[in-house]
Amino acid sequence: MPDIQLPDGSHRQFPEPLSGLALAQAIGSGLAKAAVAMRVNGRLKDLSTMLDQDAEVAIVTRESADGLEVIRHSAAHLMAQAVQSLYPEAQVTIGPVIANGFYYDFAFARGFTPEDLEAIEERMRALVKENLPVHRELLSREDAIALFEKMGEDYKVEIVRAIPEGESLSLYRQGDFVDLCRGPHVPSTGSLGAFKLQRVAGAYWRGDSRNPMLQRIYGTAWAQQKDLDAYLQQLAEVEKRDHRRIGTELDLFSIQEDAGGGLVFWHPSGARVRRVIEDFWRSAHVEAGYELLYTPHIAHEQLWFTSGHKDFYAESMFDPMQDEGQPYQLKPMNCPFHILIYKDKLHSYRDLPIRWAELGTVYRHEMSGALHGLMRVRGFTQDDAHVFCRPDQIEAEILGVLALVQKILGTFGFSQYEINLSTRPEHSVGSDEIWDAATQALRNALERAGLAYQVDEGGGAFYGPKIDLKIQDSIGRKWQCSTVQLDFNLPERFAMEYVAEDGARKVPIMVHRAIFGSIERFFGVLIEHYEGKFPLWLAPVQAVVLPISEHYAAYAISVSDALMKRGIRVETDLRNEKIGYKIRAQTLRRVPYLLVVGEREKAADTVAVRDRDGQDLGALTIDAVGIALQKMDRERSNTLEWQG
Repeated sequence: MPDIQLPDGSHRQFPEPLSGLALAQAIGSGLAKAAVAMRVNGRLKDLSTMLDQDAEVAIVTRESADGLEVIRHSAAHLMAQAVQSLYPEAQVTIGPVIANGFYYDFAFARGFTPEDLEAIEERMRALVKENLPVHRELLSREDAIALFEKMGEDYKVEIVRAIPEGESLSLYRQGDFVDLCRGPHVPSTGSLGAFKLQRVAGAYWRGDSRNPMLQRIYGTAWAQQKDLDAYLQQLAEVEKRDHRRIGTELDLFSIQEDAGGGLVFWHPSGARVRRVIEDFWRSAHVEAGYELLYTPHIAHEQLWFTSGHKDFYAESMFDPMQDEGQPYQLKPMNCPFHILIYKDKLHSYRDLPIRWAELGTVYRHEMSGALHGLMRVRGFTQDDAHVFCRPDQIEAEILGVLALVQKILGTFGFSQYEINLSTRPEHSVGSDEIWDAATQALRNALERAGLAYQVDEGGGAFYGPKIDLKIQDSIGRKWQCSTVQLDFNLPERFAMEYVAEDGARKVPIMVHRAIFGSIERFFGVLIEHYEGKFPLWLAPVQAVVLPISEHYAAYAISVSDALMKRGIRVETDLRNEKIGYKIRAQTLRRVPYLLVVGEREKAADTVAVRDRDGQDLGALTIDAVGIALQKMDRERSNTLEWQG
């Protein structure tokens, strides 16, 4: 009589062994309908698994994280079955679950086409309608080799041969399809349905360029059709907001391959936005008690041995350059430079905390295949800051950092965060005492700031605990930007000291801190967050004056000059085009305000104001427009207000 303990702590006893599906049915028909697998004593199992002993069992439903993984894994098998049904000569290799979906690699003589993907997806839907039962089988290693050799599945044979002799292997069958797999899987193909095949890419067998090139088909699968529809809609939004496309359309930046991949060229419009971002960043830091630093782009290679970067980070650093027989290294990080400034003189406990910030450009040797617009580059400017403090000051300093993070990110329109507190990993430096105190200080600061967080046990760096913050953009994506890391390692490596109150020499705590992460990546996030429609205070051009004909060009220029004197970033469109054409063109440029002038406006010393969404805001005096735009810019507001 198996005694089954359920997640709510209740127990169910049964007179004889039963399957996971039978357990779900005994609990409730709704649960059985939603079930796709179960956890038995913490391990994922098929619903067909027999429960013949006392156990803790949780039914896994299709909406849960575990359920989605089972669905996506099963959808991968469904796709492989459909491929081999249509193209029997195709060999299957591996097909794992990935974020939001799955893929399968195939060995096939020709390239899969978009038409092939449509046919494969149609066949998948036919297999769903057949509601084929999915069965798990155990085979010896030798029997599995014989099976796959008979099937002509050379890649599967290679996989099985790599498994130690004497082991049993699990296979899954659905209809005439069989594959090597640990599972679990849905009970039948009818449990699937909300899926979509997305694209084909090349992939080397086992990720090795010396091996044959395979074809990787990507797909996505969800618990329900509405979830799939929402995801596909988000993908459409992502494509529409792609910062690379918008960056080109608005002439913000470029990657010049003649100069090398991953190196960003800021065009005048993008540079204007960057200047506004940096000016705000600097003023916010000065107000928060930081001093601003500037440090070199290179340093003697020995510095990077002292810091440990040459031992632990060398693959991400460019090769040294030689000068007069001495090796110099492009900096991958700013921290050692700030430490050298700290060590330039002896500090007292009264000097601490010391807060230093720098917009410092660093260089990382990223693989060319990993480069991606502004999101992954080789040269970028970190909004770096370091705080040197005493152990008793950690909590207050972290609280100050969190306040500054919220102020700056909130100003840019980000108020939804995911926060993780990462604790001591297995391999680390520093005493238990300092780790415990530092981790508790981070925890206290988060709680005092009223910020919800999750604990990532063992996820800290080897040199100290940390807080990582992800911002949520306008379409729900999360971006890792801000990080706060305590460091017990570098102060020791560089023999940093301060004179304590009792005259003893002690080692300060070092706090690494970034809010944007990098200017480049954050700018890319901003472009996609706003779809290029920056709020007025960030817009490269805040207003454009549009004369309806060349007869009003002089008046348009006078309007532009008056606004420029108020500090407004304004342009005048003097092209010999119809006013409708110019309005459409400037709307596509996403300029916040369009100021149309003609005979009536010239006579009244006014402008006709439109916003980029097409709303007619009426006729305003030049002074009223200037005052309103100045106020919006100064207050970083999105509302145009003026005195009538």
